[in-house]
Amino acid sequence: MAQYDVIVIGAGPGGYVAAIRCAQLGLKTACVEGRETLGGTCLNVGCIPSKALLHASHQLHEAEHNFAKMGLKGAAPKVDWKQMLAYKDDVIGQNTKGIEFLFKKNKVDWLKGWGSIPGAGKVKVGDEVHEAKNIIIATGSVPASVPGAEVEVDEKIVVTSTGALELGKIPKKMVVIGAGVIGLEMGSVYARLGTEVEVIEFLDAITPGMDAEVQKTFQKMLTKQGLKFTMGAAVSKVETKGGKATVTYKLRKDESEHSTEADVVLCATGRAPYTDGLGLDALGVKLTKRGQIETDGHWQTAVKGIYAIGDAIEGPMLAHKAEDEGMACAEVIAGKAGHVNYDVIPGVIYTHPEVASVGKTEQQLKEEGRAYKVGKFSFMGNGRAKAVFAGDGFVKLIVDKETDRVLGCHIIGPSAGDLIHEICVAMEFGASAEDVALTCHAHPTFSEAVREAALACGDGAIHA
Repeated sequence: MAQYDVIVIGAGPGGYVAAIRCAQLGLKTACVEGRETLGGTCLNVGCIPSKALLHASHQLHEAEHNFAKMGLKGAAPKVDWKQMLAYKDDVIGQNTKGIEFLFKKNKVDWLKGWGSIPGAGKVKVGDEVHEAKNIIIATGSVPASVPGAEVEVDEKIVVTSTGALELGKIPKKMVVIGAGVIGLEMGSVYARLGTEVEVIEFLDAITPGMDAEVQKTFQKMLTKQGLKFTMGAAVSKVETKGGKATVTYKLRKDESEHSTEADVVLCATGRAPYTDGLGLDALGVKLTKRGQIETDGHWQTAVKGIYAIGDAIEGPMLAHKAEDEGMACAEVIAGKAGHVNYDVIPGVIYTHPEVASVGKTEQQLKEEGRAYKVGKFSFMGNGRAKAVFAGDGFVKLIVDKETDRVLGCHIIGPSAGDLIHEICVAMEFGASAEDVALTCHAHPTFSEAVREAALACGDGAIHA
């Protein structure tokens, strides 16, 4: 029986980061993972492989639509789907092997198998029981079922994000249930590859929770790219027959029933925390109504010495949120002051253009009754963006009306996922729009659009 200071259950971004940080802080650490590779959902069947396919399909789009404009003449490339999937798998392999290397470098033991917690201070993996002064649950999440619908996932015709990453062939038509991040990213991939994509969403706006102006602009852009949207529709069932699927749904506005046929149906209605098989009930670890693990302000559960982080607990299901919690939880266990600023956690959608946001939306501030002002700048006024056919979209900065302090930012445009972090840093330091506006930004860069939005919060942007 091995004895550890910390055992982390789960090797996704939250788990492996927590394990490495614990080891760096001098704690004898092990990480439990039953997959053949480390990295969890994110590296194996989530963030990383989807970005590989988004990149590959975007290159195809550029070749088909923009190369000739730049004087790059020739036949458009043909898609070798098997090779594209092989490229995606190679990217996965490089990243997962990288985590394995980091475990060895930091002397983190990989306990191969699925873990359970038979009692406080004990973790069972296979037939072996290991002792740990502290246990961190980082078991992540799984694709959620379609609410109130008869849907049987086979990962061939009716798929989750996992199956969508390894289809046997590019479908002629795909129906995506859910207009959130996963649905729109994977829908974009297949639309670029020539698939007819129809997105069915229960709500009246895509990307729930995002800035309303961004939602409208984003939907228009995706529609222009060929995606079809059916909004305000509740899916009731998905039936498969003869290698095809039929999706039946009701429009909420008039309760009329409709159906549509597809080669593949992607269920992308969010994710649910995964805690099966851990034995939490017997331990006395409390769960919320949504099945998330309840924790205190220091990520500790109702049982002393057992902590939980990432998708398994409350908050946005984002890899970087889990990483932050993993590092902070490790700091707490080591007797330090671990901290996560939940007000400054960015969200990104990796379509083209990218969409990124951090902090408050206008809608939230209106509900709070807080006085604010908005600075907005279009990428059409950005020289670099126009040079690379990426002038669509804008930067929208929201600041306190009295103090000028930055409260939020919403970007739709080129490299939005990278640009947002300037505002994340600004918000961490309590910066004002004027602070951002007075900071020299290199020319020509996309980042100048952020500065211009900050200038728009004052006397006005220069290039608008």
